[in-house]
Amino acid sequence: MSETILETQELVKIYSEGTPLEVHALQGVNLKIKKGEMVAIMGPSGCGKTTLLNMIGGLDRPTSGKVIINGEDITGYSDTKMTVFRKQNLSFIFQFFNLFDVLTAVENVSLPLFLLREPTNVAREKAKVMLREVGLGSRLYNRPNEMSGGQRQKVAIARSLITKPIIVLADEPTGDLSSVIAKDIMKVFRRLNEDLGQTFVLVSHSELIGSLCDRIIKMKDGVIIS
Repeated sequence: MSETILETQELVKIYSEGTPLEVHALQGVNLKIKKGEMVAIMGPSGCGKTTLLNMIGGLDRPTSGKVIINGEDITGYSDTKMTVFRKQNLSFIFQFFNLFDVLTAVENVSLPLFLLREPTNVAREKAKVMLREVGLGSRLYNRPNEMSGGQRQKVAIARSLITKPIIVLADEPTGDLSSVIAKDIMKVFRRLNEDLGQTFVLVSHSELIGSLCDRIIKMKDGVIIS
């Protein structure tokens, strides 16, 4: 049986606690995700799925409860330690790509390795390999404004994988793409999951994403309902 790579225990997040504007975004969320799984977290707007993703990624802090990644309880980490942990273990993919317009695909994908002090030539060779892996071998030196939305998202996917993260966290990764391009992007996720054993946690409204994942975690009103 595969090992548990991610676990949350009784995770609670309350915004504006103790005020009339108090919002219970997460209410005792417990989940386990195994190494190599591709999981979709789904539910209506405001159900807490993006809040949960932010807690898992250390982008926000829970009010109470624990987040355990690869056996490490990261809940009490200082900001500095959390930043280092994220750089070394997690990657993020967002709906709007977050690419640098003045950089080529190779340069955009290389950036996380520069932050880890990889030599420039080594980082760029690794970036080329990863771009070929996502089907962009002919677009290595194109800038974002010279690529389609689907191609830009593939650059973002390649960038997310370049550091060989434990988990890739994706928030609405196909939300701004047509259904045809979204399906192509999901096939890339699926192939990388199967070929590389990469663990993916994807937050989405999209039934397409859910249908191509190993399982779906459904949320409503800050709790997991199935």
